[in-house]
Amino acid sequence: MKKDKYVGICKVGEKGQIVIPKEAREMFNINPGDSIIVLCDKKQGIALVKSEIIEIQKNDKASIK
Repeated sequence: MKKDKYVGICKVGEKGQIVIPKEAREMFNINPGDSIIVLCDKKQGIALVKSEIIEIQKNDKASIK
């Protein structure tokens, strides 16, 4: 059965870094070297989004030129 939800806890290290839990990385196919967009809103919190879509759009525009 494929999981479509996950809740976990991350600790912030001395340098401000967090480790994304393995289950979340696997769910979104996040691998070493991938770029992540950090979205912040003081009322709603912080969200992490894999930037794959933006990179695909950049590559498409580059190939059009």
